[in-house]
Amino acid sequence: MLRILVLTWLICMAPLSSATTLLVMGDSLSAAYGIAPEKGWVALLDQRLQQKGYAVSVVNASISGETTQGGLSRLPALLKQYQPDIVMLELGANDGLRGTFPPVIRSNLDRLTLLSQQQGAKVLVLGMQLPPNYGPAYTRRFADVFQRVANARDTALVPFFMESVALEPTLMQNDGLHPNAEGQPYLLETVWPALKPLLPLP
Repeated sequence: MLRILVLTWLICMAPLSSATTLLVMGDSLSAAYGIAPEKGWVALLDQRLQQKGYAVSVVNASISGETTQGGLSRLPALLKQYQPDIVMLELGANDGLRGTFPPVIRSNLDRLTLLSQQQGAKVLVLGMQLPPNYGPAYTRRFADVFQRVANARDTALVPFFMESVALEPTLMQNDGLHPNAEGQPYLLETVWPALKPLLPLP
């Protein structure tokens, strides 16, 4: 009887395990624009995590056309609802394509990062670059936004999320802006090295 009581006490005192929640805040690049959702890189990430035994729940809150300002309007409610342990920020490309002043993009992205960290989440910033036709000065200042935010908030960083696909026409859709289904695994491989250290042990 005593042994049963001791075992019961040990079970009750053992910490309850719960899945880590990963929130992806992105735009069309993470919303599987133009392809089947299950072929998008976020879905492929979810599959990899399950296959490798990670206790991670992936929430994809990405919306096509999203900007950093739009993300700011949605993030507080998402943080409250999901209480994520990791937040992946893939925003800024649409700001750049619209010619938004880089300090505004940086301020918004910094706020997104800070709100996530205040929630207690680790943050991974996915950097972007623009085509050269936007001019060297603007493209340089735009690209610097992501590095500066990551440095200021001490977050993980992928310098250029589209690095492995942007100049490969066979991996891009006809619009030249969005990776096709064949390009999605390359996006995952670009993100994985920076994300893996943030994950719990499988």
